Amino acid sequence: MNTKIMFSSMNLEWRTPKKLFKRLEKEFGGFDLDPATDKDNPLGTPYYFTKKDNGLRQKWFGKVFLNPPYGKEIGKWIKKAYEETKVCKNADLVVCLIPSRTDTKWWHDYVMKADEIRFIRSRLKFEGANNSAPFPSAIIIFRRVVSE
Repeated sequence: MNTKIMFSSMNLEWRTPKKLFKRLEKEFGGFDLDPATDKDNPLGTPYYFTKKDNGLRQKWFGKVFLNPPYGKEIGKWIKKAYEETKVCKNADLVVCLIPSRTDTKWWHDYVMKADEIRFIRSRLKFEGANNSAPFPSAIIIFRRVVSE
C-alpha cells in the first residue's frame, strides 16, 4: 500500500460518487448550491462556485451540498458550513461529504456541533477513481437554526 499518497495532500479533490449524491438529493429534495466544484459542475446543481469564485468568500443559500477540498483548508470549509447555518443563518441546510478524521481540531470544533453525523460503511469509490478511497468517509448535516 502506498502510504505516501494516503497521508499526503497530493489529491485534494475527490469527485462525489453520483449514486450517493442522487440518494442524498432524493432524501433532501434537491440541492440549490455546490460551493466547491469545478467549471463542469458535475453534480448539476443550479448554482455553484468554482475555485476561482472561492466558495469560502461567498454567501451560501438554500440547500447546499458540500464536498470540500480534502487538504489543509478543510477545516475552513467545515467552519463555513457550520456558520452559514448556525451563525449567519443564510443557508437552510448544508450536507457535507467529508473524510472521517475524528482526531482533528476541525472535527471536534465543528463536526461535533452538526445536527447529524453519518459514518459511511466501507470505503467510498469516488467518481473517476480506479480504487476505493484510502480513508473512511462521513456525511455531516447542519440545519439552520430557526428562531422562535
